Amino acid sequence: MVASSQDGKKITIVIPAKNEAKNLEPLLSEIVETHPDFEVIVVNDGSTDNTSSVCKNHGVKEICNPYSKGNGAAIKSGARAAKGDVIVFMDGDGQHQVKDISALLAKLYNGYDMVVGARQGAESQANIARGLGNKAYNRLASWMVGHKIEDLTSGFRAVRASRFRQFLYLYPNGFSYPTTSTMAFFRAGYSVCYYPITALKRDGESHINFFKDGIRFLLIIFKVGTLYSPLKIFTPISFVFFGLGASYYIHTFLTLGRFTNMSALLFTTSIIIFLMGLISEQITVLTYTKSDK
Repeated sequence: MVASSQDGKKITIVIPAKNEAKNLEPLLSEIVETHPDFEVIVVNDGSTDNTSSVCKNHGVKEICNPYSKGNGAAIKSGARAAKGDVIVFMDGDGQHQVKDISALLAKLYNGYDMVVGARQGAESQANIARGLGNKAYNRLASWMVGHKIEDLTSGFRAVRASRFRQFLYLYPNGFSYPTTSTMAFFRAGYSVCYYPITALKRDGESHINFFKDGIRFLLIIFKVGTLYSPLKIFTPISFVFFGLGASYYIHTFLTLGRFTNMSALLFTTSIIIFLMGLISEQITVLTYTKSDK
């Protein structure tokens, strides 16, 4: 059954899970007890444990992927199947607390399109490196959108389903769907806010590999820029090359009395990068124009 909230909205909780049966057991028990009328969907992303049995025991809907497609792919499957007007996304590893769901929904009903659970304090981060990385993402994204982003990568969020589905084609299949969805909502002019939460320590190993996914997250930084406003990324880089070209030209003119090929290369690179930014900006505009139709 799908619940009706205080403003008439129906609620669906979507939980992506891969081999999280041990953590799902207490999580689903609390959700079913606290919110018995909410639709609960667990997207089983190719688990090899007894996740299916846990879902069956608690009477929740399960979507089974025949193999692991990724966290983002699981989120998209859950969003497509959700019947609610509002979707609450939670991780299946037990880090997110059920008691915070009501607070996220209350914020959403105040006129927002997305409310993100922002992790507070060192105890909410898996390790120091991940915490520093998240801070770097938050600062970059805040600069891009002109608003303070408190937690760019949090997977605990409440969204208006119709808004979220507009950008399904943009969301990657991996772990970066929170980043992409947040930036997409800001770019489209939707209202986003944050609610402070404390994430619990997970029981078991994380599915994120620090070195492998660290490189991927670096690429996400550039994706964040090109997704929201490409010229904010390309223009500074273009100016750097232009400055290097001008400096080298002054140096060679004063010492050799001529304009060198290296200066020409740096100036040309600067122009090419700037033009790439202009083209990317136009593609971004077309992308979001498509989502508005």
